[in-house]
Amino acid sequence: GVWRQTRALLFKNCLIKCRTKKSSVQEVLFPLFFLFWLILMSMMHPHRKYDEVANTDLGPLDTSVLVNFIIGYTPPTPVAREIMKKVAFDNFEDGLITEEYLSEEELEEASFLKPSNFVGVVFKDSMSYQLRFHDSIAMSSIYTESR
Repeated sequence: GVWRQTRALLFKNCLIKCRTKKSSVQEVLFPLFFLFWLILMSMMHPHRKYDEVANTDLGPLDTSVLVNFIIGYTPPTPVAREIMKKVAFDNFEDGLITEEYLSEEELEEASFLKPSNFVGVVFKDSMSYQLRFHDSIAMSSIYTESR
């Protein structure tokens, strides 16, 4: 019973493969072609291994660049105020000028009116933010990877 049906099915499949040689050859050669293509692409773009960077002292921060630097932020929540207070006074002796805005629209208007030393920070929640420069938006790099 079972052996006879299996043998008949195999014989039928062999007849089909012999009669359709073009498609049978394609079934074998296309995977080999794609495998060759993947190997070729991986050889053209090898993985780079970057060496470890030793810990070095970069020296003091040049605060002369940050003179009259304005950081605007929105929304004015207690968490945002605390973060901006730490940024302004804990890291710089003179402190940066921080301004809070009630909405993103006010922050955007201020960035157009202020000079090029204005940076806006839009807090999405307590863990994510967007930096807004005079002519562009920069996303935080938490979710991006280097190639």
